Amino acid sequence: MKLENNLDTDHIRELVWKLAFPSMLAQFVSVLYSIVDRMYIGNIPQIGAPALAAVGVCGPVVTLITSFASWVGIGGAPLMSIRLGQKNEKAAEKVVANCFVLLSVMSVVLMAVIYLFKDRLLMAFGASEAIFPYADEYLSWYLSGTAFALLATGMNQFIICQGFAKTGMKSVLLGAVSNIVLDPVFIFVFDMGVKGAAIATVLSQLASCAYVLAFLFGKKPLVRITFGGYDKRLMARVLTLGLSPFLITASDSGLIIIMNMVIRHYGAGETGDVLLTCNTIVQSFMLMVTMPLGGITGGTQTILGYNYGAGRADRIRRAQKHIVALGIVFTAIMFVIAMTVSGYFAEIFTRDSAYVDMSVRAIRISTLGIIPLAIQYEVVDGFTGMGAAGLAISQSMFRKTLYLLSMLALPAFLGVENVFFAEPVSDVIASAAAIAVYMVFSGKVLKDGRRI
Repeated sequence: MKLENNLDTDHIRELVWKLAFPSMLAQFVSVLYSIVDRMYIGNIPQIGAPALAAVGVCGPVVTLITSFASWVGIGGAPLMSIRLGQKNEKAAEKVVANCFVLLSVMSVVLMAVIYLFKDRLLMAFGASEAIFPYADEYLSWYLSGTAFALLATGMNQFIICQGFAKTGMKSVLLGAVSNIVLDPVFIFVFDMGVKGAAIATVLSQLASCAYVLAFLFGKKPLVRITFGGYDKRLMARVLTLGLSPFLITASDSGLIIIMNMVIRHYGAGETGDVLLTCNTIVQSFMLMVTMPLGGITGGTQTILGYNYGAGRADRIRRAQKHIVALGIVFTAIMFVIAMTVSGYFAEIFTRDSAYVDMSVRAIRISTLGIIPLAIQYEVVDGFTGMGAAGLAISQSMFRKTLYLLSMLALPAFLGVENVFFAEPVSDVIASAAAIAVYMVFSGKVLKDGRRI
């Protein structure tokens, strides 16, 4: 078998770049799923603004679904990498088999539960009477593709962690390009509106899912999807290790929901709907920061996990320096973009100058602390990649708690329009805390080497 990248012998800097860039690009392109939907929806004649706000209300539910894929995929992939580092291919194969079953069962249960309670969820998440019909239509159709979304995203991690970063990127590109092509066809040509956007997304996820499964059932990867060898203890280990990325993504979803509720509470009547629409634009921009950043730190986890299993602390330290450097360069570029050309980004969703001005201000505020955020992401994903789930979870939840408290306090004292300052406050403080935790605990984690 010929690997795209050799985790044993490749130069660390070259290895980091080869894994980080495809993963970053894949995550950046995956953001187009939501941005393209929102761009076309925001420009639907007559109903663009309320329909865009409706998709924003659905956004946390969509993110919550994705978080289950991260729970299993990112929870199982480091374990597989560690077993490969220990040259135990049979154990690595067992990890993949158990994760495939977990994702399959989760997708069915999740679709049924969310569909059963979707009306109550949407109303609780901030959907007004004007917004609810569009939100209900979009979410109802989106849920039909739950299995495709979970399997495509979750199982793709096992492609990347075997050194096939370009193949993992292609699976995401396939879905994103399909969505870009299908969206205008279903929304405008077939005149299906919001429903058309959801159907286009489901079909795109189906394409990604088929590509991922075809590869993992094929002959090229060292570790393929097999059946049997199911182990409750192994599943529990996967879910424990994946709890950090799950909580990060799920809490992001919960925080957006709370943000919408805060805006609805303090922004009376039409003001609340306007702010909800602007928040949808802001969250779309923030996805362009956090998803690719997570691609850099998450896509390189396999280097850390493999060398952790092999007892190579020297390669781990060198890799982390390069990963942090890449993250800082990326976030610095996005900071400059936010401060200079975010108006053009807002205008792809709406041409209303009031919406654009409010969105630009909110984007600039929200991105004030994104440069140090690169360090926080690497500390959390680095500990996850080496199996130190407790440290990863504590750091991720510390940042989310700060964000929640700031989000609740700022509107009460400074007005609802200042709720966006919650992001930089939490980013800066959490990044400083992550540095301190890494300096104290990283040495002990690296010494544990082969014990996992």
